[in-house]
Amino acid sequence: MGRTVLRQALPAIGAGLLLTVVIAFLGALLGPTWQPRPYESVMLPTSDTSIAPGHTLPSVGTYEWTTTETELELAPGATVTVRVREPIGAGDGLPAVVFLHGAGTAVHTGFAAQAEALASAGIVTVVPDKRMDTYTTAHRDYAASAADYHASVVLARSLQSVDPARVGVYGESEGAYIAPIVAAEDEDVAFVVLVSAPVVPPRQQAAYAVHTYLEATGVPEPIFRLIPRALGAEFPLGVVDYVDFDPQPYQQRLSQPVLVVYGTGDNSMPQAQGAAQIIGDAAVAGNDAVTVRYYEGANHGIRLGTSEGPLAPGFAEDLARWIGGLPETGEVEPRVAGADPNQDIWAERPPAPPAFLSGNLMVASHLLPALVLAIGLVTGAVAAIRSRMLGRSWRTPSGGKAGAVHHPMLTVYLGTAAVLALTTWYVWINYVIAIGALATSYQQDPAVSFGGYAAENQVATAASFTLGIALFVWYLGARQGRRFGRLARVAAVA
Repeated sequence: MGRTVLRQALPAIGAGLLLTVVIAFLGALLGPTWQPRPYESVMLPTSDTSIAPGHTLPSVGTYEWTTTETELELAPGATVTVRVREPIGAGDGLPAVVFLHGAGTAVHTGFAAQAEALASAGIVTVVPDKRMDTYTTAHRDYAASAADYHASVVLARSLQSVDPARVGVYGESEGAYIAPIVAAEDEDVAFVVLVSAPVVPPRQQAAYAVHTYLEATGVPEPIFRLIPRALGAEFPLGVVDYVDFDPQPYQQRLSQPVLVVYGTGDNSMPQAQGAAQIIGDAAVAGNDAVTVRYYEGANHGIRLGTSEGPLAPGFAEDLARWIGGLPETGEVEPRVAGADPNQDIWAERPPAPPAFLSGNLMVASHLLPALVLAIGLVTGAVAAIRSRMLGRSWRTPSGGKAGAVHHPMLTVYLGTAAVLALTTWYVWINYVIAIGALATSYQQDPAVSFGGYAAENQVATAASFTLGIALFVWYLGARQGRRFGRLARVAAVA
């Protein structure tokens, strides 16, 4: 008896192991791999970020300021609130700066620390709401956003205390995609400040950011292959249509003085590559008035610690002096200064996965197995019920086991495989969320990074192993007897 059971079980176990190995092999074979090029370290000549220290300019804290708010219509039915801060007692003919939001800010109450510091140094600041009715995760039109922000530039030029020829723009993060568009389309924009600028298309920036976050989190090496699989693919259903937006044509039209700012604690942006590209792009327009500053340990918002922490030491003063002293301060040396930038790899487009793992086919390739499995479970149950209603035995006429086409355990095996497959997705999704939380908080937890990965692999292995047994049981039934009809065979194949 024991030998019989073992003789029947071993082939099924072998089938489960074989399918598991085949799936693992295909996963490794399909690729693509992720092997980013290393970026050569950059050493700066001086850590002093001061701008034009010999020039007499108002310092941060010199003036009090007034704050007013106004409503600005961008289009019929689309109105934003704009907050304006104007220095008291600084006179007229002042410079002004319009702030352009990144992905993390959206309202006129943002940029408070920067705007107040500049206002206290004699610079008018204008912070509009981001227009949100045309801005979603799936769709973003940066050229249209530039037109919306340009309305605030026009507003700034109309203020009595402002010299219309001294109005510029400040773009942070995603706003640094939009600021060059505003300046390229309106050459009367006086200056451009690019803070934590992505510089490269969003797809490349995202691949770079994910790599650095995963590296800082300390995940297993196979996890890095997700970068090209997720970010090298075409997005399905036309969503994220801005992922390949290229800011370079606009950057190459910048004729204004440009200030480029990065914090060395920001792992999401290609700090060295970004500054170098902006310098090169501006040179295409014959513009060499590009100043670059790096602030030690500062984060994405050029703050210390959290997003609510204080501005990096020297940043507000440097910013105020650069704006207030233009055009002379656009030419002062050193052009590049501060802490050494933090960048280890190039921000480049990740390789694309196979076509069936990209775009709409990617969705189908993930949904089809679940659909087929569901069809198999339903038709298998129907076939079993129909067979019983017809009074058919679970045995062949010879008395031997008929096998899987009509074997009741086939439904059990398929059901178990389905549950394990769903569990795999559940564990995987929660693992990705946990890794994301660790990465964005710059923390490491091996129990999550490696333990979660091991758990997901074990559940996935169990799912493929169980499915292999189910397929083997069906094969036996299909070979030994098909007397239970087409419906049962459909269930088995599904």
